[in-house]
Amino acid sequence: MSALLDTTAAAALRQVATAQAEGRLPSVAAGVVRDGELAWSAGRGRHVRRDSDARPDSDTQYKIGSVTKTMTAALILLARQRGQLALDDRVGRFWPEGPFGEATLRSLLTHSSGITAEPHGSWWERSDGGDLVALAAAHQGAGTTLEPGAQMHYSNLGYGLLGAVVDRVWGVSWWEALQAEILGPLAMSRTTYQWVEPAAEGFAVDALTGEAIPDRLPDTGAMAPAGQLWSTVGDLATWLTALVDPDRSVLDAATLRAMATPQHGDPDDRSGQSWGLGIEIARSRGRKLVGHAGSMPGFCCGAMIDSASGVGAIVLTNGAYGLGAATSELVHLVLDQEPPLPEEWTPTTAPVPTAVRELLGTWHWGHAPTVLRWDGTELTAGPPQGPGREMAFAPVGDGTFRGTSGYLAGELLRPHRRADGAIGHIECATFIWTRTPYDPQAPIPGGTAPQS
Repeated sequence: MSALLDTTAAAALRQVATAQAEGRLPSVAAGVVRDGELAWSAGRGRHVRRDSDARPDSDTQYKIGSVTKTMTAALILLARQRGQLALDDRVGRFWPEGPFGEATLRSLLTHSSGITAEPHGSWWERSDGGDLVALAAAHQGAGTTLEPGAQMHYSNLGYGLLGAVVDRVWGVSWWEALQAEILGPLAMSRTTYQWVEPAAEGFAVDALTGEAIPDRLPDTGAMAPAGQLWSTVGDLATWLTALVDPDRSVLDAATLRAMATPQHGDPDDRSGQSWGLGIEIARSRGRKLVGHAGSMPGFCCGAMIDSASGVGAIVLTNGAYGLGAATSELVHLVLDQEPPLPEEWTPTTAPVPTAVRELLGTWHWGHAPTVLRWDGTELTAGPPQGPGREMAFAPVGDGTFRGTSGYLAGELLRPHRRADGAIGHIECATFIWTRTPYDPQAPIPGGTAPQS
């Protein structure tokens, strides 16, 4: 186990204890994941259940609410990874008798479909849910609330629809698919549909008296893919790692990158938050945190991980509100006090392809220099030193290179040779790079500035 230093662990405990006390939370279970393992955990508060004064720990179950959505999204993306669907497919392809058949899977994953935030009927979080037939019947003829694609508009109902798609694609229920394809392979045995001891009881805390009032724990039925699951600090440490490390995930690197790519945001948001494919993305203090918050009657929680370092935090509570930003603050605390070491540099050992070697060095776009380097697998393009635009290009195999990151991602970089066979310039999406600024032998769009 990659345990925290004593000083960091003490600071983490103080932060969690403060969140529990100031948020008036009956109990809190928290943990830090690093290097794919639970590096630290703690419990605060003794009101886990009415009939017990035991403290919670990393194996105590709490209802995780919308963290469930990240697993529903993973099932959709796993099906995409296997070629069973495309993100631009419409719901009607899989559930023709269901509502909102024109909504794309991508729009539902990113909360940009424009459909209503909550399903029609009584408050789904506090009501026993019906089946897919009932969900469809409740929304027949319903229209969108906002123009599809106009902006992010959080929709729990959208994840009920995604659960129906899972049901049709996998040929089994959403819960059966989740067990077989994600929870089983990742050995997340303490993530369950209903609570299994040891588990916390959900409470609403009276704002004036401080009384902890037991809350309802319904089976949400067809809406379960939006927020039904129970889990633990230990299991969610495994899950957070699976969201950023393809070697410890059922999803491949390309899928995880797509999942964490910002798609939509709220135009009125000032926090820097955006939404990827089923996950929240928060940019704070120069870091990119991914994961999700969750709340259901009697519970609130957070699970976030820094995508660069793999350091994450889980905070689970059995109070209906009051957690605030404790989860992301715990991640920042650990990274501030124990910044990760950079990866060890090792020399390139594989032969550098000839098509690569002759491109290396300084090129100019206009007068601006860019240096092409080889990292063993890709060409990287960046300024000679200091800040500036950085990009990467992977060999295609025919002497050209496809952009993999940065401004020219997806674009094709082509070397152009002169009559003597030497590369005279390189071109990508009409941008021309030359060995000397404004090389007169290269086709500079618009020509060069006249000399005075």
